[in-house]
Amino acid sequence: MTFDLLTTDPHSKARAGVVHTDHGSIETPIFMPVGTAGTVKAVQQRDLKDDINAQIILGNTYHLYLRPGLDIIRQAGGLHKFNGWDRPILTDSGGYQVYSLSNTRKIKEEGVKFRSHVDGSQHLFTPEGVMDIQRTIGADIMMAFDECTPWPCEYDYAARSLDMTHRWLKRCIQRFDSTEGHYGYSQTLFPIVQGSTFKDLRIKSAEFVAEQGREGNAIGGLSVGEPADMMYEMTELVCDILPKDKPRYLMGVGTPANILENIALGVDMFDCVMPTRNARNGLVYTTQGIMNLAARKWAEDFEPIDAELGGYVSTFYSRSYVRHLFHSKEMLGPQIASIHNLTFYLWLVKQARAQILAGTFREWKDVMVKKLMTRL
Repeated sequence: MTFDLLTTDPHSKARAGVVHTDHGSIETPIFMPVGTAGTVKAVQQRDLKDDINAQIILGNTYHLYLRPGLDIIRQAGGLHKFNGWDRPILTDSGGYQVYSLSNTRKIKEEGVKFRSHVDGSQHLFTPEGVMDIQRTIGADIMMAFDECTPWPCEYDYAARSLDMTHRWLKRCIQRFDSTEGHYGYSQTLFPIVQGSTFKDLRIKSAEFVAEQGREGNAIGGLSVGEPADMMYEMTELVCDILPKDKPRYLMGVGTPANILENIALGVDMFDCVMPTRNARNGLVYTTQGIMNLAARKWAEDFEPIDAELGGYVSTFYSRSYVRHLFHSKEMLGPQIASIHNLTFYLWLVKQARAQILAGTFREWKDVMVKKLMTRL
């Protein structure tokens, strides 16, 4: 994987670049739809490519390891062949699941023992094993195995966790560098900066990660409940340390406003379940603000969901019709809303990129953040 940094906005730290992988190039800043179990919920690959124009999607090591399992993925020829997606894929290492499944796991130096949420069976994830799993899945970008600490978090716990995450990272790198991919194309490994919301720990982690000299770097452990201002403070601190010639990936972020503010701080890559999760409850993001399409106020509104956005579902279906689908509990409602929201997110980062290239990002961002937080 290589990264070309094209330009930096003169009035912020926002960057425009291109990530090159064997499955295609990714124009940054970019939003990556989350396909946890090998699928973006309620969205076909054709829609992802033709309407949403996703350039890269995510899969999750924990979920894919449990279902369908590595044997099936290996027999299929990797996740790309299994789900029919021929563009880049990034896999989360399962570290976030270690955080979120706190009642069913035990963390030790060796790795993490956990019970499957599917059938209760016991499993062990080690840094080496997670590298092997991601080799089998076949992601273009693999994530290091880490512990995502909760918020709020005691300093001593965050410090101990960080040191272990760094030791795990060295083991991930050693295993990654001593193995090859299975399917004839290159893969890359991103380390993850942790440290909760403690400045000294974030600085320590960012410096350690930067020293590893990998092809890209990630920032984890944010957007887990801390105030937005605290997230921005930690992000800026880390971005100022991570190498400028490598892509920076902020994991699990976030709202449209979060994305624009973090782009301004130097982040290149984002993912979040928010656009599809909220879509399934009728909440959609538009070029004019946020709409709850399940609300009564849209019952007689026959305008398209968002005529300005473009895209098939956003301009073909009316607000009234989509509200009817939600109230009738028709599956098409969440499907339309999911496609629309992802179309919006990809439109947003594309617009941001154009503004960065034009040198007008900061002024545009300040206007857009206020507009996109408006409830319609």
